[in-house]
Amino acid sequence: MTGVPASAAGDTSSANGAPASAGSGAASGGAPSGAMSGNVSGGVSSGGASAGGASSGLPGGPRPARGAKVVAAAVNQASVWNIANFLTMLRLLLVPGFVALMLADGGYDPAMRSFAWAAFAIAMITDLFDGHLARTYDLVTDFGKIADPIADKAIMGAALICLSSLGDLPWWVTVVILGRELGITLLRFLVIRYGVIPASRGGKLKTLIQGVAVGMYVLALTGWLATLRFWVMAAAVVLTVLTGLDYVRQAIVLRRQGIAERMAASEETEA
Repeated sequence: MTGVPASAAGDTSSANGAPASAGSGAASGGAPSGAMSGNVSGGVSSGGASAGGASSGLPGGPRPARGAKVVAAAVNQASVWNIANFLTMLRLLLVPGFVALMLADGGYDPAMRSFAWAAFAIAMITDLFDGHLARTYDLVTDFGKIADPIADKAIMGAALICLSSLGDLPWWVTVVILGRELGITLLRFLVIRYGVIPASRGGKLKTLIQGVAVGMYVLALTGWLATLRFWVMAAAVVLTVLTGLDYVRQAIVLRRQGIAERMAASEETEA
């Protein structure tokens, strides 16, 4: 008769929870209640972990907030408005003002030419700083990559065309310089699938000498200064041609290397 109540108690303990299990264990002389409670607590903890994993939806951590991508996109969009891009936009806005000053009063007013030189000088200075700021402070954006070379070509092209239209600079000089700039820009796009042609020291020196030479022609100089600007422009033209040929050489080498790497990769894949 005592076994029946014990058995009944065991069944009740199984249905009701750990205390009854402990009682059953003590009545049956089996495992102690501490081991049983350890098993129970282990099951609860593992169950909690399983529940947490199910609620997260991703293994190893909680699911990111639904608006995280939207916030990141907003931050990236806001980063476009930085000091480097502001200087680039300023250079673009200076172009029509520079042209108006150059052509004012037939293009031969010394005061207007001086103001035009000031606008050109500001554009050249901002050209030196915007790229440096973008690289130093991690302000490089897709807008800057596109707008910066456009601004450079716009101010230089406007100055050369104005000078040639006024008869201060031979047209062939303008054609050589602008033809080289546009040609190298197109060449960069053609070989961009194989890599990027970096700016060389010769190219940077060419940009500096070009800016000085064009600036001297913008000013209404006479005497020995007019003779000096002729030789500075001659040096700029020589550097323009030489650096252009060097960029063509780099593009050919880069294309050959890219083709060779692709062929080697395809052979490894087939093997």
